[in-house]
Amino acid sequence: MTAADAGFSMPPEWSPQDAIWLSWPVNDPRHWGGTKRNTMQAKFAEITAAISNFEPVRINAPKADHVMILDACHRAMAVPERIELFDHPHNDVWCRDHGPIFVKNPSTGEVAVTDWEFNAWGGKFSPWDQDNAIPRQVAESLGLRRFDGGMILEGGAIEVNGKGQLLTTEAVLLNPNRNSSLSRGEIEQRLCDSLGVTEILWLKQGIEGDDTDGHIDDLARFIDPQTIVACVDTDASSPNRAILAENLARLNSFHGPNGKPFDVVTLPLPEACAVAGWRLPILPASYVNFLIVNGGVLVPTFRQPKNDDHALGVLRELFPSRQVIGIDCLDLVEEGGTLHCISQQQPA
Repeated sequence: MTAADAGFSMPPEWSPQDAIWLSWPVNDPRHWGGTKRNTMQAKFAEITAAISNFEPVRINAPKADHVMILDACHRAMAVPERIELFDHPHNDVWCRDHGPIFVKNPSTGEVAVTDWEFNAWGGKFSPWDQDNAIPRQVAESLGLRRFDGGMILEGGAIEVNGKGQLLTTEAVLLNPNRNSSLSRGEIEQRLCDSLGVTEILWLKQGIEGDDTDGHIDDLARFIDPQTIVACVDTDASSPNRAILAENLARLNSFHGPNGKPFDVVTLPLPEACAVAGWRLPILPASYVNFLIVNGGVLVPTFRQPKNDDHALGVLRELFPSRQVIGIDCLDLVEEGGTLHCISQQQPA
């Protein structure tokens, strides 16, 4: 029996949440070597503290690191009773992609885990065996039912609006480095079977420098069933300008659950973020990589006061009933993602 057959579907991110999951920075020099590891652990503590003001934070980490993590969170002024640690070793920090994608049965209130295969974005960063085991471990630790997704899927590749529609990109889900043996129709069927959706809306590709090949959570996000906030690029010389213009045209051609075109709100990318000599010539910085929590929205900022303030202003207008908070993510985005990429929400 599939999750959808059992009455489950993926709630939208603005639904009430029990917790946010993070995977704490691992002590692995391939990902977070030298002083960078200390910087990132402090940044994770800052983010954990911000989330804990709204709801519990559940952290995947080897047990040997738990005392260190609690100490870091204490220094960052996290709410102590809202920090929950789990002995779940992992390979890297991107919990949105390797963590469980939760579904819920609206009739019974039961929450379950969908467990998809993870191969580090097409085999780019090995090893990933511990990351791939995280959904099963979370399900076992929480005593939740677990459904097998039946293909490779990262959480950052999908957006749902709670009304049966799922937004994704061809550059990721149709990439032969994920599910080369599956057709487009077969991939759509697995998404419908496991996440309880009925329509897949496809954008083409993502922004430059994105190790994921083009995750949707850097491009376009539902903020309610009928409204999408989408990034655009105002720099005429940027390689992202044409890519995002094509995505915007597709978004404007789609129809929402009320049968009318979606209300699409545009949000410019920050100016190009780059680090001299780094493996990514342009960092995949995007303001739409925000995280919705109970009563709040955490927004990545990039030390560009004018652009940061504009993005925060737009999102405050879009989320008038939530506290919108900016968090400096310039150091974090050097590794390829920001707030949404490192987190995964568990529905209430």
